[in-house]
Amino acid sequence: MSDTDYQNTVAEILINIGSVRFSFENPFILTSGLKSPVYVDCRKIISFVNERNTILNLAIEYFKNNNINFDILAGGETAGIPYAAFFSELLQKPMIYVRKKTKGFGKDQQIEGSFKKNQKTILIEDLATDGRSKVIFIEALRKAELLVSDIFVVFYYDIFDINNSPLSSLDVKIHSLCTWKDIINFLKKKKIYSEEQIHNLEKFLQNPGKWRD
Repeated sequence: MSDTDYQNTVAEILINIGSVRFSFENPFILTSGLKSPVYVDCRKIISFVNERNTILNLAIEYFKNNNINFDILAGGETAGIPYAAFFSELLQKPMIYVRKKTKGFGKDQQIEGSFKKNQKTILIEDLATDGRSKVIFIEALRKAELLVSDIFVVFYYDIFDINNSPLSSLDVKIHSLCTWKDIINFLKKKKIYSEEQIHNLEKFLQNPGKWRD
């Protein structure tokens, strides 16, 4: 399957199951604190078995085609944990999960599960906006002496300047199956929304900062 094929497939799935929602008059507030006329909720995917399996299989194909190799999967709290578990089972590789902060009691651990130093680790999350929220996870994994150079998400907004994010200094690459541009292309192709609505979305896509003014 070509890049365009799997991107269109995932875009269609996200729209059909209601993972993509739009609100122009009252924009959504993203994890990064930025405003957006669209909200993508990839957590919903876990409830749709057939669609979920399609996405998981496409992701595994993506790993193979792009030579993404790793010893262990790390699910980010909380939305990344089920995806890491699904991949762990399908690929028969160990997984761990990483918290946003230490527990504050017991062993006061930020990372749960068994791992060894210098294991090549991929961080698994559901989505990423500007990548800012991934910094905590990457830093925690590297503090534990795990090797992290890749992040995988189902959906990546890919419209913000990553060079202005703290993630830019961490030398990691974000991989995804679908981006904001793919959603726009699918909406235009299927004529799901009016030209005015799609134009508004394109304005946001081209310049999110100006759109928020």
